[in-house]
Amino acid sequence: MRPRHLRRRGTLAAAATTLAVLCAGQTLAAPQAAAAPAPAATREARTSTASEVHATEDTAARAIAAALTDPAWRARVRQAALTSDEVAVTALADGTLRTTLATADRRIAAAKGLAPDIGPLLRLRLGDPSMRGALTAGTEPWVAAATSDDGPVTAYDSKGRTHTLDARKAPARPVYVVDIDGSRALAAGLDVLHEELARRGVRSADPGPEPKQARTSAAAAGFWTTRITAVSLTDDQEPWIKGDAEIYTLVTGFGHDGKVRVDPVDMPYLDDDGTVYRPQQILVNWSSYKYDLADAVMMEEDGSTNYRDLAKAIAAVLLTVTDQGAYVPLVNAVLDAIPDDWWTDDPDYVDSWYTLARAGNGTRYGARGNGRMTLEPYFVQVL
Repeated sequence: MRPRHLRRRGTLAAAATTLAVLCAGQTLAAPQAAAAPAPAATREARTSTASEVHATEDTAARAIAAALTDPAWRARVRQAALTSDEVAVTALADGTLRTTLATADRRIAAAKGLAPDIGPLLRLRLGDPSMRGALTAGTEPWVAAATSDDGPVTAYDSKGRTHTLDARKAPARPVYVVDIDGSRALAAGLDVLHEELARRGVRSADPGPEPKQARTSAAAAGFWTTRITAVSLTDDQEPWIKGDAEIYTLVTGFGHDGKVRVDPVDMPYLDDDGTVYRPQQILVNWSSYKYDLADAVMMEEDGSTNYRDLAKAIAAVLLTVTDQGAYVPLVNAVLDAIPDDWWTDDPDYVDSWYTLARAGNGTRYGARGNGRMTLEPYFVQVL
């Protein structure tokens, strides 16, 4: 299950206005720079990426379905799908099908702005656990590409015929879903995002599970961080065709040089809505920031995300925000940097947190009310 997507940006504006009123009496508040509109070229690139990724997944689904006429391949895929949540389908295939899927992997990587040597991205999974019985009993499965919206699902049988399925109701017939390895794509994508932001003049820490120590004086015994002790997202009942969420958070604030910085934080464990995760993960490394406040924008990786385009859009807006001698909230700037057409589904905005403080301790609900995090100060000792 994946977080419900925000369909109207007006909701964000209302939330931001409410927060601005609450913060009006604080000396921390400062006028926010107006965000520049997303350029048409970025919107076109986004549409091109989405079209390319989905068309490639669809082609792979057709090829896999056609290959199911081979009893040996059909049995191999069935066994793999019943014993694993996700099947590395390119490695499982052989002959012409493997060549076709390897080509699809490279096309998807290129469309997402990832290096060609990232490795196989295509994955195959059973659409819903309720289908296991029919698949085990030998019912012929259909194959469908994971969709990026809530519309009808097109599935293919081994004879090349198409079947239209309801995205909200899992069919009784087993369906193999062809999707992207979100974990692999996100890990590589955040590296690209980090590198591209830095190249465009926005400081960014390497998006590892533990942020790197930065600007810690030799006399210090360590540095302060904010650690996540619990995090959860609300339940949304997303379509069966969509798999687990791949969540990441962009932590924003001002570096010691007074320039905006964005630090991506991968959250690979945050798969399901309605589940409380207790990762003990560092979210903010305060040694990287000038002020005792930072913001966080939680996003979801989508198969159609081009990370170079995302970095370009974010950098274009954030570089217009200047240090005014007081903390300036940056959530709105990050959200405004994302082109309008990306808000229809992907990359999905999950929630945002304003004014996270180093001394903050306790549960914080996101501005949308979709997520909550329990945070605590955590001092990292230097070895």
